[in-house]
Amino acid sequence: MKLQKAVVGVALVVLATVASGQEFQKDVISTSAGDLQITFVGHGTLMLGFGGKVIHVDPFGRLADYSTMPKADLVLITHAHGDHLDPAALAAVRTPATQVVVAPVCKGKVEGAIVLHNGEQKQVAAIDILAVPAYNLVHMRKDGTPYHPKGEGNGYVLTFGDSRVYVAGDTENVPEMKALENIAIAFLPMNLPYTMTPEMVADAARAFRPRILYPYHYGETDPDILVGLLKGEKGIEVRVRSMK
Repeated sequence: MKLQKAVVGVALVVLATVASGQEFQKDVISTSAGDLQITFVGHGTLMLGFGGKVIHVDPFGRLADYSTMPKADLVLITHAHGDHLDPAALAAVRTPATQVVVAPVCKGKVEGAIVLHNGEQKQVAAIDILAVPAYNLVHMRKDGTPYHPKGEGNGYVLTFGDSRVYVAGDTENVPEMKALENIAIAFLPMNLPYTMTPEMVADAARAFRPRILYPYHYGETDPDILVGLLKGEKGIEVRVRSMK
């Protein structure tokens, strides 16, 4: 992987090029236990690097050629929708040693996976993982059922040294999210009508106050709306990356 570094404000932004020539934005964030590398693959898909380990979150083959991506020590799957649980992309980064953590709705869909239920906490691949409920309160299908029912999907809080990183999955600003504490970095979705409006994201951010907030999985929603809503909000830095 070739890296090109450029300083943008206080954020270290890296263009990461994988073997196939694919380029992705990448941030490097310091923790008490070493650097956390965040690769923004796109949509709801991330790749994290920490302490020599590679963590893929919701790998999705439409966004990258996963045959050229680094193999995973750990894979996190937030729910069963096809843009989050992609069997081919998962198989491409999985090795016999890879550990896969999935949400309850994915039980039986991924061989050998560890199912974490909402609120459950477990150390996997030497990473502390907390499963946070991910569901809809407001946005519903035409038949009145939520796009993401409560109890099926997970967000995940991962601990890297002194830094807790929250990847919310597909959810709205639910009470369990707003009750989180000591979150250094948060990824919150804004893809309407399935998850949150910018106003919902701003409401959640003001409640649990992540130090760095990345809107992700935002589809056609303009992330600059969120930037405007949180302008002047002390202690919360909104960083926009290419995560449509």
